[in-house]
Amino acid sequence: MAAFVARQARIANPLMPLRLFRSRNVAGANVVMALLVAGMFAMFFLGALYLQRILGYDPLEVGLAFLPATIVMGTISLRYSERLNMRFGARATLLPGMASIAAGLLLFARTPVDGSYITDVVPAVALIGLGAGLGFPSLMTLAMSGATPSDSGLASGLINATVQVGGAIGLAVLATIATERTDGLRVDRESAAAALNPGFHLAYLVGAVLVSAAFVVAFTVLRSDSSQEAEETEMLPVKTEPAYSEAA
Repeated sequence: MAAFVARQARIANPLMPLRLFRSRNVAGANVVMALLVAGMFAMFFLGALYLQRILGYDPLEVGLAFLPATIVMGTISLRYSERLNMRFGARATLLPGMASIAAGLLLFARTPVDGSYITDVVPAVALIGLGAGLGFPSLMTLAMSGATPSDSGLASGLINATVQVGGAIGLAVLATIATERTDGLRVDRESAAAALNPGFHLAYLVGAVLVSAAFVVAFTVLRSDSSQEAEETEMLPVKTEPAYSEAA
């Protein structure tokens, strides 16, 4: 990564122009996205393992169990997210979305070994779906708002790459944390389910911490659309009108 950054800073036509990161919104939105997906991916992977290996769901039942999250996410993002962004601003819409995702992860962190789908799973996946439906469109808007028209394609590619890299690294870290915790409990001769569930819980808690860190970065770094426009306007060169004199 260091070699890539050094190379991009020196060549005339870089693949990833570092000037993009001069924008507060572009740099901040990518940091927020990396932290957000790193924490949120705990639900999709470890939540599926909880349903399958502890509650005994088959693969089809696991897929259907996450359907409420998909329905809520799609409904919010397609019908309401744009209206909320237009009325309250992208930043004001993003922050409650991330709080909803963190709350869903915290609910997952209390799922018991003999959990009930209706009371223990549905509220958590619905909150995460709500947060994703609100948060991701708003975050994409903020990431694009800090780029010039000529750099909009680069900004879009950058934020999408951040989703993939952040999710992969986050999942690797959270799965490792869960495995280490489970292996430690198995040494104490806990049953398989009793050892697995605390490992999942620890990963959910770490995921909630990552999402909370994303919330702090978004609150302190990202700016509203109007503030961003004002900043960009101040950076533009001021055009002066030439003075004309009329001949008598």
